Amino acid sequence: MPLFGSKGARPSDSVAAVNEPPTDSDSDNYINPEYNSKIVEKSSGVARIEALSSVLTLFDRIALYLSIFLVAYVYGLDGTLRYTYQTYATSSFGEHSLLATINVVRAVIAAAAQPTAGKIADVFGRMELVCVSVFFYTIGTIVQSTANNIEAFAAGAILYQIGYTMIILLVEIIIGDISSTRSRVFLSYIPATPFIINTWVSGDISSAVLKTTTWKWGIGMFAIIYPVCALPLIATLWTIDRRARKQGLNPHGTHKRSMSELAVHLFWRLDVVGIVLMIAVFALILVPLTLAGGSSSKWGTGHIIAPLVVGIICVPVFIFWEMRAPHPLVPFVLMKDRSVWSPMALALLLNFSWYMQGDYLYTTLIVAFDFSIKAATRVTSLYSFCSVLMGVFVGLIIFKVRRIKPFVIAGTCLFMVAFGLLIHYRGQPNSSGRSGVIGAEILLGIAGGLYPYPTQCSLQATLKHEHLAVMTGLYLATYNIGSALGNTVSGALWTQVLPNTLEKNLAGINDTLAALTYQDPFTQAALYPVGTPERDAIIQAYRHVQRLLTITGICLCVPIIAFALCLRNPKLNNKQTLAKDTHTTDHEGVNTTTPEVMYNKEKQINEESEVRG
Repeated sequence: MPLFGSKGARPSDSVAAVNEPPTDSDSDNYINPEYNSKIVEKSSGVARIEALSSVLTLFDRIALYLSIFLVAYVYGLDGTLRYTYQTYATSSFGEHSLLATINVVRAVIAAAAQPTAGKIADVFGRMELVCVSVFFYTIGTIVQSTANNIEAFAAGAILYQIGYTMIILLVEIIIGDISSTRSRVFLSYIPATPFIINTWVSGDISSAVLKTTTWKWGIGMFAIIYPVCALPLIATLWTIDRRARKQGLNPHGTHKRSMSELAVHLFWRLDVVGIVLMIAVFALILVPLTLAGGSSSKWGTGHIIAPLVVGIICVPVFIFWEMRAPHPLVPFVLMKDRSVWSPMALALLLNFSWYMQGDYLYTTLIVAFDFSIKAATRVTSLYSFCSVLMGVFVGLIIFKVRRIKPFVIAGTCLFMVAFGLLIHYRGQPNSSGRSGVIGAEILLGIAGGLYPYPTQCSLQATLKHEHLAVMTGLYLATYNIGSALGNTVSGALWTQVLPNTLEKNLAGINDTLAALTYQDPFTQAALYPVGTPERDAIIQAYRHVQRLLTITGICLCVPIIAFALCLRNPKLNNKQTLAKDTHTTDHEGVNTTTPEVMYNKEKQINEESEVRG
């Protein structure tokens, strides 16, 4: 098969293509012929969003995209600031070394919540899940901002992460629901564009907040801001959904069930057993890995070994269940094709490698590079800023050329080059060192604009609409699994190497400073300016650990490039999917093939084709 694929079917060929199997020349557009020809039962939520899409006007689309931008701006700004405040929160509790542990727990919850949220969105609907996300986001933020110990702070982080994960997934699903494969990369960056602004204002905000008040108010104010800014998205979805019902599309279904029948139906439809097993696998394996690390390692203790063993046992049980579940959470049948497993592998390895340099980047910038709070906050946001700028530009190019794979390969190669720079510039408190780490983060961002979102759209383009939400959730979950692995490995290296290195470097200079620096590095960095023997010894310790972290990251770039070469390279079109979205009446009695719906869909496709050329 050619590296960049072959010419796919033109939109004008779609009628003939429905009754013909894919040929060798266009097979890159499909997962496999068996999946492509399979009749899919529409879930209620999918049927509702298709009914909603059939009545969308240009004004509706603009309102939806603006609403998505607004809510994304708020959670993006909050996420950037909370990344900074979290560091100060753990330090204020005297538990800075537990920063990686909290990040692991958040990543585990996010990984489990992504496909779960996708499944719930298919059954109940997109708007309903937005409301649920607002609830968890707000409650978690309140708990974190009022926490007086690390346990309460971690509990709030979990609740916040559930709501945060849901809304991130939902905006991507909604965009996938109403956009064409050709324009999806560009439109998928709508939720990410706020980073262009937030990168520069977040440093001023965090610096001002920490000067005038504490991290608690910095986090707590978003318990008010976020719900208010989510209202336009909820209102827009509700208005369009109501119009669809008035036009007789009946997206809510007609079947009436008793409470017991509904409970049984939802139990199987949501795959509750699969959800529980998946959470068990992630939590019981990933969390102990970081809890066992550190200078006081506890790998031989029962509270570490027991959950690891149970978690490993749950893996084959989970796979066995999912292979036989009537409505599996993870459709393993789709995992056989490289258009699915290669994007999943790329997502996992991207975050795995990124967190090797990113988990303790802020701390390293303050202590080893001697950046100010404002400058360090901005440097940590450079990846997001540059990746969005590059991604929007790449999205426009993909809209024109209709191919994705070449950009993904280029991005993975640049990612490796950036890690090479990070190895060289790993902690020099001078202009050369600061410029080097800034340049490396910019290059990482350019690479990030070339392949994460295009890879996601490559996956979505070959899926039937019924599988869009769950598979997008699973794809984003692999990002969080990669985050958990990155947090685990970086946390283990940090906690096992840094204390001993600090003790060794500070021996004979200040024997009590090593423990204090490890627990609260920012206070000690402020007490000992660059040039003092104590600060120089601390910087050398941080340089040593950062070298180990970045070398691990560059090693992970090798399989990243290999998986990029395994991607398919379909030619994108003006439809919601490249797959033949054959379907039947769904389980709720919603007929998605009524003349009204089909007419509106055909009209929409024709209008989009004329506008997009």
